[in-house]
Amino acid sequence: MTTDELSIILPTLPEKPGCYQYFDEDGRIIYVGKAKNLRRRVSSYFHKEHHDRKTRILVRQIRSIKYIVVDSEGDALLLENSLIKEYQPRYNVLLKDGKTYPSIVIKAEAFPRIYATRDIKKDGSEYFGPYPGALIAKGMLQLIKEIYPIRTCKMDLSEAKIRQGRYRVCLQYHIRRCKGPCTGLQSADEYESNVAEIRDLLRGNLHKLIRSYRQRMQAYSDELRFEEAQFCKERINLLERYEVKHTVVPRKIDNVDVFSYDEDEHTAYINYMHIEHGGINRVYTLEYRKQIEESKEEMLASAITELRQRFESTAQEIILPFDTGWETGESMTTTVPQRGDKRKLLELSEKNVVQYKLDKLKRSEKLNPEQRALRIVHGIQKDLHLERPPKHIECFDNSNIQGTSPVAACVVFKMGKPSKKDYRKFHVKTVEGPNDFASMQEIIGRRYSRLIEENAPLPDLIVVDGGKGQLSSAYDTLEQLGLIGKIPIVGLAERLEEIFYPKDPVPLILDKNSETLKVIQHLRDEAHRFGITFHRNIRSKKQIHSALDDIKGIGKKTKEDLLLHYKSVKRIRLADEEELSTLIGKSKAKLLYEALKEK
Repeated sequence: MTTDELSIILPTLPEKPGCYQYFDEDGRIIYVGKAKNLRRRVSSYFHKEHHDRKTRILVRQIRSIKYIVVDSEGDALLLENSLIKEYQPRYNVLLKDGKTYPSIVIKAEAFPRIYATRDIKKDGSEYFGPYPGALIAKGMLQLIKEIYPIRTCKMDLSEAKIRQGRYRVCLQYHIRRCKGPCTGLQSADEYESNVAEIRDLLRGNLHKLIRSYRQRMQAYSDELRFEEAQFCKERINLLERYEVKHTVVPRKIDNVDVFSYDEDEHTAYINYMHIEHGGINRVYTLEYRKQIEESKEEMLASAITELRQRFESTAQEIILPFDTGWETGESMTTTVPQRGDKRKLLELSEKNVVQYKLDKLKRSEKLNPEQRALRIVHGIQKDLHLERPPKHIECFDNSNIQGTSPVAACVVFKMGKPSKKDYRKFHVKTVEGPNDFASMQEIIGRRYSRLIEENAPLPDLIVVDGGKGQLSSAYDTLEQLGLIGKIPIVGLAERLEEIFYPKDPVPLILDKNSETLKVIQHLRDEAHRFGITFHRNIRSKKQIHSALDDIKGIGKKTKEDLLLHYKSVKRIRLADEEELSTLIGKSKAKLLYEALKEK
C-alpha cells in the first residue's frame, strides 16, 4: 500500500469500535485485530516506528484494509475471536508481545484436568483456541467450573493409586466443586461424560448442549424426577447467560444471511453479513450503479442472488430491511424483523453499509476538495430554504465592554470556508453607550451602502450574531437600502443555537450534528474572535496613550526622558518651567508647561 493511498484511507476510517483485517497482495487475510477506535488503532501501525521485527514485516505486507463496525469494544473482542478461528491469519498468533494467545487444554491423563495455557505440547492433549485474550479464556473456564465438577488438583489419579487409597478428598469436594474421583467417589465413565460435554462447549456448540439439556429436563420431568430436572434447568440458565454475554449474536440464529440497503443519488450500496455459530464470519459491501427507473427492491433482489452465488451461501434464512419480492425455494425463508435479536442484527448490517457509504464520500472529497465545498453549500441552501446556494456568506458581531470603544466585525466565508482577506472591522461612530441594536444598524448601513456605491458583489446570505433584536435592526437597515429580497438574512441566538428569520417568531432548530449548523457556528465564532481581538487592541493602545502624546513639539525621545525622570504625568504637572528646562531645554519646557497648564 502506497503512502498516497494511506493518506486517503486512514483519515476516513471511523472513530468507532470494530474489527480490522489486513490483506496481502494475494488477497489473503494476514491479520485480524480489534479496536475501541478504528482510526486511531489502524493509524498507529503506519505512523510510528515499530521495534518488533515481526510487526515491521506485517506492515510491509499489507496491501488492503477492511473493517467491520460493531456497537461496543466487547463485541469487537468477540468478533475478533470469531474471525481468527474462521481464517487463522498468519500473524495473529505470532504478534502479541512475543507471546502466543492462551488456549484451553484437556490434558491427556486419567480424569483429565482442564485449564488455560500458552505452552502447547505434543503429548496427545486437546487444545482449544487460541483465544484473543486471557479474559475470554478465563471466562470460559469459569463457566465450565460452574457447570461441571472437574478436578483442579495435579495428582496422578491412576487406577492403581486410587485403589491403594493414597489420597483424601480436599476442600473442593466439600464445597461441591469436585466429586472426589481421587478416592473413587466418582467413576471414570461419569467423569468422561462431563469432559465430552465440555469438549462440545469449547467447540462452540452451545446450542447443541442447550438442546440436549432441554430434552433431558423434559424426560426427567415426565418421570417426576424433579430434582434432576431442576439440575438440568440450572445448567441451561448458565449456558444461556453465557451465550448472551459472550457472543456477538445469539447462537440460535445460525447459518443466516443478513442484507441491508442504502443509496445516494447515483449509487446503491448493499451490505452482506453471514452469521454462523453465534459469530459474524463474513462481511462484504457491494456497489450498484443506478439505472433509469430501477427500484431499490429490484437492486436488492439482484444483489442477494449475486452475493449468495459469489460466496456459495447455503443459509436457509435471509434477513432483509424490506420485502423485495425475491423468490425463494421451498425450504428457504425471508424475514423483515421489526424487533428482537434479528432486528439488532439487521441494524448492525445497516450501520456498516452507512459507514461504507460515508467513508467512500470522505475519500472522494479528500481527492476533490471542491466537491465537498459544493456539497456543504448546497446543504446550507436546503436546510435554510434559500433560493440560491450561499457561496458568499457575511457574518456581523458587535463588541464593547460597558459601552467603551464600541467596534464591530464582519467576517466572510466563501464556499463554506473563511476568506480572511475579505474580513472587515469597524469603529462604531454614531452610537454612544452600549446599544447593540443601533450599532448593528450603523455597521450594516455602512457596509452595504459602500458595496452598492462601488458596484461590488453582494453576499448570498447575511448572518447576524444575536437574536430577534439584532436581526430586526439589521433587517430594517437592509430595507432602507432596498436590499430586501436581494439578500437573505438570518440571526443565530447563542443560548439554544436557534436560527431566526425576519418577521417570523418561530425559530429554525437544526440537528446538533448538522454541517449547516457547524458552518454557521464557525461563522459566529470567527466573527466573535475577530471582533474581540480588534477591541482588545484598541483598549491596549488607549492604556499606553498619555497627555504628552497630544502636545506638538514633544517627541518620542523627550517623552521617554520626562517619564524616566518624573515617573508619571502627574509629577510632570507639579514641576515648574525652570525645573523642566534643565531636563529638556527652555523652548520645549515652555511648550510643555503651557500645554499641561491649559489641560
